[in-house]
Amino acid sequence: MKRLNKMMLILITLVIGFACRQNQERANKDGQPVTDDDLIRANRVLVKKDAAKIDAFVKRHNWDMQQTETGLWYMVYEKGNGEQTRTGDVAIIHYNISLLDGTECYSSGTRDPKEFKIGQGGVESGLEEGILLLRVGDKARFIMPPHLAHGLIGDNDKIPARAILLYEVELIALKRN
Repeated sequence: MKRLNKMMLILITLVIGFACRQNQERANKDGQPVTDDDLIRANRVLVKKDAAKIDAFVKRHNWDMQQTETGLWYMVYEKGNGEQTRTGDVAIIHYNISLLDGTECYSSGTRDPKEFKIGQGGVESGLEEGILLLRVGDKARFIMPPHLAHGLIGDNDKIPARAILLYEVELIALKRN
């Protein structure tokens, strides 16, 4: 009996090890191996396509937007006179999120505004980056490519996979520690 248990344990270990090894190997649809360099090149192509879509959208709307090194597009269209944001602050915002085709995804509307601690995660990296450009009272527009928003999978609700998001944001207050 002990020998049978030992054999089963070895067999299970081999099956698990083989399955894990198989999952690590990647291949394209033709069965050719896919390297990390291939994935990096593919991501660069997607980032360039997203940037071209955003650029065309901005030009079509005649917006004077700036772009950060990460690819976030932003403009402050109404200046506030409050304190500048900094990492560690709790930002309190009103927001409206839509897709570039105008489909509204989420809005703070008449509900309570959104609160989040800057630098702690829990929100899109593009939102954290954009909020750090604002002062209390500012109203701004952010356009986030997928890599700064919900990425490859969306949010499994209203934001589809690889969506470019348009944020309309008003920074209404900050809480400081």
